[in-house]
Amino acid sequence: MNKVVIVTGASRGIGAATAKKLAEQGYAVCVNYRAQSEAAHQVVRDIQANGGKAIVVQADVSDEQQVLNLFDATENALGSVTHLVNNVGILFTQSPLAEISLERFQKVMNTNVNSCFLCCREAAKRFSTGGAIVNVSSGASRSGAPFEYVDYATSKGAMDTLTKGLSLELADRNIRVNGIRPGFIYTDMHADGGEPNRVDRLSPQIPLKRGGTVEEVANAIAWLLSDEASYVTGSFIDLSGGK
Repeated sequence: MNKVVIVTGASRGIGAATAKKLAEQGYAVCVNYRAQSEAAHQVVRDIQANGGKAIVVQADVSDEQQVLNLFDATENALGSVTHLVNNVGILFTQSPLAEISLERFQKVMNTNVNSCFLCCREAAKRFSTGGAIVNVSSGASRSGAPFEYVDYATSKGAMDTLTKGLSLELADRNIRVNGIRPGFIYTDMHADGGEPNRVDRLSPQIPLKRGGTVEEVANAIAWLLSDEASYVTGSFIDLSGGK
């Protein structure tokens, strides 16, 4: 099977590292982005310089028509899509729930949950036997992220439930669906939350006494997508240093 993967939100952080890792493993990669065109194109240039195959497709994956276009463009350029990594996610400045507006809550849910639903639904329609999906959740779905971003945590809890339900629906077609829950990873996302040094601040509380790297997360995603994880579905890997 020619392995063709769509990685959403692949212009930076975990998505970019995952796209590069999968390309190294022989996948043809669609690097999806919404706004950061230059960063996404740089990811593709890096992959191609390393001998890999990749394309860039701009799409807001919380929009139904754009998701259809994303899958169509990938199939036209690379062949049938066989694997999917739902990595898109946003969060906003740390706030207690009482100070979160409905507008903010809906935006987080729309971006994080609707995008996962739409891409998973399209994959469920198109994938043949042997495909695999990894949904990038967060340790926040377990902790609830109190006083920081309960809205983000809620969206990731919804993603976890979707992952479990879809895994059971697709199991008899041998399409596996799993999730990863990173926590305390060095990415730009902490700056989005208003505290760029959050991982360093929390490192003493982490059993392994350090933050994680995007490459460590990418390795776990790559394993879940691979045939080495052929008996794993409806499962979650917590990558949070033992926290």
